[in-house]
Amino acid sequence: MKKVVILSGAGMSAESGISTFRDSGGLWEQHRVEDVATIEGYERNPRLVLDFYNERRRQLPAVRPCRGHELVAELEKFFDVTVITQNVDDLHERAGSTKVIHLHGELMKATSTLRPNDPSQIVTLDAEHMDIHLGDKARDGSQLRPFIVWFGEAVPEIERAAAIASQADIFVVIGTSLNVYPAAGLVQFVPDRTPVYLIDPKDVPWSSGHRYRHIMKGASEGMEELTKMLRLIAED
Repeated sequence: MKKVVILSGAGMSAESGISTFRDSGGLWEQHRVEDVATIEGYERNPRLVLDFYNERRRQLPAVRPCRGHELVAELEKFFDVTVITQNVDDLHERAGSTKVIHLHGELMKATSTLRPNDPSQIVTLDAEHMDIHLGDKARDGSQLRPFIVWFGEAVPEIERAAAIASQADIFVVIGTSLNVYPAAGLVQFVPDRTPVYLIDPKDVPWSSGHRYRHIMKGASEGMEELTKMLRLIAED
């Protein structure tokens, strides 16, 4: 079975109604990145940071996977699919994707301030207990923090993601500006022979020398078009 690797970004979740950070009206216009998405901001004002992610988390039950999420999940009928996402929501999983790597963490999880990437410290939050409060403790006794990879922090899943990208028979980029590294560098690991498809309604800066086909549509419309093409490949 051919391996399809999907790299998804904020443009995909935007179709489900989740605010992006970079677009006009996005979250960065309401908050400085230094205040809510760095360890320094967290150390300066942990309550602000916890409240920021609590608010994001409370929005999740009100949104649903878009058609693009569903079509990515449906590809598993024909291919061995791995999703590598820059998004911290759980919409890929809720749509039915079974292999999802979250490069930048997961909004529905919390972890230790001292050892954020230690699996023994990571806990999954639920609908009844969504918020993280000052004084909530991790297993090691430190303050619980969002399980989010903030700017300046290491991306623990990047090596696994690069290894998977290097095995792709088909590589698809959906709804990402390819501005955030190291995620944007994953295209460099894709084999030269592997076809690459880019789904985005806008022009996207492409630093890789790898040839690609640009489907200039949103995530759902673009996935509708791509699915038709990939089914022909699956039937060969």
